[in-house]
Amino acid sequence: MDTKSLLVTGYRHTDLGIFSEKDPRLHIIKSAIRRNFIRFLEEGVSWFILTGQLGFEYWSLEVLEDLRAEGYQLSIATIFPFENHGEQWNEANQAKLARFKQVDFVKYAYPRYENPGQFRDYNQFLLDNTTGCYLFYDSENETNLKYLYHMVLKKEEYNRKTLTFEELNEEAENFSNSE
Repeated sequence: MDTKSLLVTGYRHTDLGIFSEKDPRLHIIKSAIRRNFIRFLEEGVSWFILTGQLGFEYWSLEVLEDLRAEGYQLSIATIFPFENHGEQWNEANQAKLARFKQVDFVKYAYPRYENPGQFRDYNQFLLDNTTGCYLFYDSENETNLKYLYHMVLKKEEYNRKTLTFEELNEEAENFSNSE
């Protein structure tokens, strides 16, 4: 993968029905994220770009922090869509939001939401300023992420790796076979 900056995004925790940090699926998801991130780092990725979403992005942030603690050299950016992103979240999620704000680079695309076109422009900005993406998404299980997903598919000379449910099932089988 000839990528230096990787956009990382995917399903939110609510899309997957994961509401507890103790959910057994998290171990499998994080294991797949870790395996892929190590490969990306070995291939030369140096920046991981997040958008501050709970779920896949937050789990990715946790894995990136662990990898950094293990000695991997990497940089993390969070580019939020709006300055007031997450302000309505509960206390536990506010703590997660704070972690997104403690990375190497933090910016906001807009002061606040004004119109739906901001999301299209924001997605385009993310794609224009990264050289690839790591996306946890399956077109069989559509969410609002479909808009970004279709933009990624249309972008030429843009590296992409999609984490699929099939890959997670394989990860789960490997995990259960190793026990």
